[in-house]
Amino acid sequence: MERKRGFEIAKGFEDKNINIPVRKTKYSAGYDIEAAEDCVIPPFKRGDKPFLIKTGLKAYMQEDEYLKLCNRSSNPGKKGLILANSIGVVDADYYENPENDGHIMFAFFNIKNEDTIIKKGDCIGQAIFEKFLTTDNDTAEGERKGGFGSTGK
Repeated sequence: MERKRGFEIAKGFEDKNINIPVRKTKYSAGYDIEAAEDCVIPPFKRGDKPFLIKTGLKAYMQEDEYLKLCNRSSNPGKKGLILANSIGVVDADYYENPENDGHIMFAFFNIKNEDTIIKKGDCIGQAIFEKFLTTDNDTAEGERKGGFGSTGK
């Protein structure tokens, strides 16, 4: 079978009992993503950096695809979690990059007044594979040199 797109365990997480994401129903767009470890997300204070929740996953896909990371609809109300970047974009060339092997992380702010506790295996978000288009005069030739947040460096 030809590999087109999917999830794998990222280096360093092979022995951590990471679950490969699944869609819960046949009409679901998103694959449910779980936290790779327990963590405590403190309430947001002005100037704080987003809290990165590790997934222990990496994703492979076609060159004209990306993986969109979306928040769960229940996260803001139940857990006070909002994605710091509204949506996350995982490019095809992020897979197996030398800096972090393409490890996917969700960047959250906690808008509650108390700590939010995430347990290993809690569903923290959804991931959706999507196609993208380029313009007629696109000339992108750069190559990824790093991991998380490295595009444009």
